[in-house]
Amino acid sequence: MRQVDYQEIVETVAQMAVAANIKLPLDVEQAINQAAQKESNDLGRYVLKQICLNQAIAEKEEMPLCQDTGSAVVFVELGQETQIQGGLLDDAINAGVAKGYREGYLRKSMTHPWLRQNTGDNTPAIIHLRLVAGDCCRLTIAPKGGGAENMSALAMLPPSAGLPGIKDFVRQTVIKAGPNPCPPLVIGVGVGGNFEKAPLLAKTALIRPLGQPSPDPEVAALEQELLAEINQLNIGPQGFGGQTTALAVHIEIFPCHIASLPVAVNLNCHVSRHVTFEL
Repeated sequence: MRQVDYQEIVETVAQMAVAANIKLPLDVEQAINQAAQKESNDLGRYVLKQICLNQAIAEKEEMPLCQDTGSAVVFVELGQETQIQGGLLDDAINAGVAKGYREGYLRKSMTHPWLRQNTGDNTPAIIHLRLVAGDCCRLTIAPKGGGAENMSALAMLPPSAGLPGIKDFVRQTVIKAGPNPCPPLVIGVGVGGNFEKAPLLAKTALIRPLGQPSPDPEVAALEQELLAEINQLNIGPQGFGGQTTALAVHIEIFPCHIASLPVAVNLNCHVSRHVTFEL
């Protein structure tokens, strides 16, 4: 049985929270730079170049890429042969988030849902735990801004809607969102499962390496089809027009009940932040 120290998790999560907020993953950075070279709309191309400049300044000055430093979404892959020593895993993650957001001078955005009283340290984190074989402890933190999250959507479609209904719901969600989620977007889509599983699939899709196709050829083809159609909507960077409304569409699927067809769309803005570290 491998043991992982509670305080090591605290310190690691704190560092990850800061790092995720000041530097984009390389795959996202490269995708935005490439889009800036390809965008034919003058205003859209200018906006993309400003986004690239913002990234460079944030990294150099060690400042947040965006004033909305998000809710702390943490994915954990924990080996069945791993034991957390010195405290509870959830407590360690929350302590790390609080430390990182405090020491990194990151905006604290978590509040009571209707009293709107701020918790003061950006906790509690939203934690998704998956038990896996072995003795690993792999953490991914993905700060999620409110603007893009607010434009996300879930539909419980009738099974008769089929693939056309799925595609239409994804497109209509992006159209309805317009400029609000700060495009160019990374679009996570979850299809199947049930009411709670589909949104988790969509959220998980957002942390897949950008543009990496689904291992299922049929799903991969659907990702490319939707990406092409969405980039013809002329929403463009920050809503100023152009063919770069989305950088990628990632789809995850799961079997569902014969009477249901759940579909969730989780939109991420161009500041598609996530950092992974294995203890």
